[in-house]
Amino acid sequence: MDRLDAMSLFVATVEAGSLSAAARRAGVPLATVSRKLTDLEKHLKTRLLNRSTRRLTLTDAGQSYLTACRRILDEVSEAERTAAGEYSSPTGELVITAPVVFGRLHVLPVITAFLAVYPQVDIRLTLSDRITQLAEEHIDLAVRIGELQGSAMVAIRVGSIRRVVCASPAYLAMHGTPEKPQDLAGHNCVTFEGLAAPATWSFGSGKTETTVPVRSRLQVNTAEAAIDAAIAGLGLTKVLSYQADAAVRAGALRVVLEPFEPPPWPVSLVHAGQGRLPVKLRAFLDFAAPRLKERLARSL
Repeated sequence: MDRLDAMSLFVATVEAGSLSAAARRAGVPLATVSRKLTDLEKHLKTRLLNRSTRRLTLTDAGQSYLTACRRILDEVSEAERTAAGEYSSPTGELVITAPVVFGRLHVLPVITAFLAVYPQVDIRLTLSDRITQLAEEHIDLAVRIGELQGSAMVAIRVGSIRRVVCASPAYLAMHGTPEKPQDLAGHNCVTFEGLAAPATWSFGSGKTETTVPVRSRLQVNTAEAAIDAAIAGLGLTKVLSYQADAAVRAGALRVVLEPFEPPPWPVSLVHAGQGRLPVKLRAFLDFAAPRLKERLARSL
């Protein structure tokens, strides 16, 4: 039995939540995963997992063994990275995640420039609006928008993002420009469920925070759809500033209610920061941070 392989499959099974999900992640048949976990339990002479038709749960022995496996696999990975030269020169693969639209507009151009400078580094970029778990999903670096409350990660702030209300000039000419949040009661709105509730919008913060009802003529689940509907004159919409930046610069949208905007959200590069950083990660942080700061300083 290849003990390291069995440990890896055991950890993958726990993280994936099922044998079938672990098999898909590892690219091996389900029967292989089941057999290797059974062989591992026989070798240890103890049960690690309680299997049922609905879910897997760790036994007490399994919980202790999971902690040890993660430590051992991390140490093996660290040794391999050292042997491969990742601590002496930028080389190897970097796994990065970022929000979908922000990643496409801002992170991808920086990555493209980085890869041209560092030919020995490869990057796997995942664009997703869900919050990923860096350690569990083996991600080197995440771009996060928003406050990082209670996070043990190392964060490098590269800028901030506003939450803006905007509408087309044609809509504002026909219906008037709201001067205060309460004026929204007389306007049509396009709501984007990823940022604000469809029935109310909030402005300001702390003692000055105001929540007002809005009439949602259209609810959508992407910022792009909300912006397109606003450009078409359907009503006002509330999105993140970088999402509307191109339309505002082109004159297709105008930002309103700026004095009442809530505080901007920070944009950060986040990594685990435990022990020595691989040179490839350090090189990317040094390369990307000033360029993202510059890009965000120029944006809306």
